[in-house]
Amino acid sequence: MQLYNKLSAEERAKLIDEAGKDRITISFYQYHKIENPQLFRDKLFLEWDQLEVLGRTYVSYEGINAQISVPSENFLSLKEQLDSISFLNGIRLNVAVEHDNKSFLKLKVKVRNKIVADGLNDETFDVTNKGVHLNAKEFNEMLANPNTVCVDMRNHYESEIGHFDGAITPDVDTFRDSLDIIEEDLKDNKEDKNLLMYCTGGIRCEKASAYYKHKGFKNVFQLEGGIIEYTRQVNAEGIENKFLGKNFVFDHRRAEKISDDVIANCHQCGKSCDSHTNCANEACHLLFIQCDECAEQMENTCSVECQEIIRLPFEKQKELRKGTHASNKIFKKGRSEKLKFQKGNTCS
Repeated sequence: MQLYNKLSAEERAKLIDEAGKDRITISFYQYHKIENPQLFRDKLFLEWDQLEVLGRTYVSYEGINAQISVPSENFLSLKEQLDSISFLNGIRLNVAVEHDNKSFLKLKVKVRNKIVADGLNDETFDVTNKGVHLNAKEFNEMLANPNTVCVDMRNHYESEIGHFDGAITPDVDTFRDSLDIIEEDLKDNKEDKNLLMYCTGGIRCEKASAYYKHKGFKNVFQLEGGIIEYTRQVNAEGIENKFLGKNFVFDHRRAEKISDDVIANCHQCGKSCDSHTNCANEACHLLFIQCDECAEQMENTCSVECQEIIRLPFEKQKELRKGTHASNKIFKKGRSEKLKFQKGNTCS
């Protein structure tokens, strides 16, 4: 019985090309008490593997958080499988704005302590006492209210390439970092302002809204389904789009274009640009914004040092990587002294 992915990304990409099937990228989440996350995880992997599902899913005692892709022809079968699970019956599936058959190349279903790393002690407040959910039209109306403070609950590298017009975009590396900072910044407006929050698909706001109500905020609102569902409603119903730029996504696409606005710049030359890349030096792999010209000149690396490394023989590169761990660079996304025009850099 196979319970783990056994194919490399390259092997999977080849199979996707050979199959010639269009795939749909979707995401969903649900907070629900799961008694045996490992058993539930194994069940999902076995059933999804049969449906050719790929993607990244976290399961915990508090629920599930999934970002996956599935062949279009298997979408209804996946929906039936989810509906057969009581707490996922009728779950809203956020369908991607832009599709890419290779948005995911492996099926990973992992058991975690939490489905979102929020750093909160859930025993200290009522996580079910959430804020008021708003659809796209209601969100636009609340956004236009002068008594509203709109806050982006995502990280700096996400909001840098796209955010709602007039939103506060905290300069943070992680979701947990933003919670206390936002509370401190808005402490004088807990009772007299509308706190309006949004994130990619809605999951971060689910917990954050309950937390802020616990902290004394009286009027707490959140965008139902996040930016993904907002965009779907805008397109389907002809609603005015208030989102500027791209929506950052956590798969191989890296972003979905929501409007024609380009609000970011290349981290190397400062040119208007909103395309993320990972440094070609595997020992670095830093995520940063790079224009086509810099990508060609720098060979898809973030610095001269990394460019010199990728020119070395492969075996020499592997030798240099031994004993090193680059995750601190990877997850500091865009935070490097080598990037002259990174967000917040006074050189820009």
